[in-house]
Amino acid sequence: MTLYSKIVGTGSYLPPKRVTNDELAQQLAQKGIETSDEWIVSRSGISARHYAAADVLSSDLAVEASQRALAAAGFQPNDVDLIILASSTPDHLGGFPSTACVVQRKLGITNGAAAMDVQAVCSGFVYAMSVADSFIKSGAHKNVLVIGAEVFSRILNFEDRTTCVLFGDGAGAIVMSASNEPGVRAAKLHADGSHGHILCVPGSVNDGVLAGSAYLYMDGPAVFKLAVSVLDKVAREVLHQAQVDAAEIDWLVPHQANIRIMQGTAKKLGLPLEKMVVTVNEHGNTSAASIPLALDQAVRDGRIKPGHNVMMEGVGGGFTWGAVLVTM
Repeated sequence: MTLYSKIVGTGSYLPPKRVTNDELAQQLAQKGIETSDEWIVSRSGISARHYAAADVLSSDLAVEASQRALAAAGFQPNDVDLIILASSTPDHLGGFPSTACVVQRKLGITNGAAAMDVQAVCSGFVYAMSVADSFIKSGAHKNVLVIGAEVFSRILNFEDRTTCVLFGDGAGAIVMSASNEPGVRAAKLHADGSHGHILCVPGSVNDGVLAGSAYLYMDGPAVFKLAVSVLDKVAREVLHQAQVDAAEIDWLVPHQANIRIMQGTAKKLGLPLEKMVVTVNEHGNTSAASIPLALDQAVRDGRIKPGHNVMMEGVGGGFTWGAVLVTM
């Protein structure tokens, strides 16, 4: 009997503070930085984003999203035997203890479930899903909580309008379980470290002191060019692996970074824009959280239904990219 991994519950959470483009433009004007709603929307499709309060960590957002995903699955916390959390903004410097372990504690999971973080920036959730799928299909784990959680507002330079207007905070989660029915149909991951410099946080810690910058840096045109190319290719790899035609995709849930990249990907796949889930306008780029946030929204508003084929794909710093095709 073939063993599959299947999504059995989704959840998401956005911090209450919503900041519109006009509000952000007013804040930046106080620093002498000029921008506008029109400038931001025309370049990214973003109209608003959410920011976490100063005392709120990635783990706090992750817990809220995870509780909703567990409730949707009808699970108790101790039903989970593995936690995989994707984040570029972990709770602790150096990433340890892992944010996944912090979430385990905050959820009250006491069964000794394994917990680990995955770092692939905006591709992190796709990476985490692929890892979870492999663990489940191997029989090593049965119920996996997969999370993407970010507080990107902490690493933004609010004197750089080319980056600070793009990102937001949030978390999304899914529960993946062993099933006799097809769920994850195929997954493909890639990386090319030679492009690491075009999207990064270049600083490091030496002797307890920050060396370099702790702010996000992005070469926007270079990222745009590479993203459109690799997202199309990896989606086709996954379709070939699953022996599924692009026309059979019911929904495309791409990383929510830039509406033009997203539209370009859909066009290359021959998919009508009506089949693409878009949340970037309200969420901004929430990195590893963007795909599960969008997925959960579309599940809860009834667009994505059981039996639908959903393509999820992301691209991020590293440079990393990947895609997963699932039947809900």
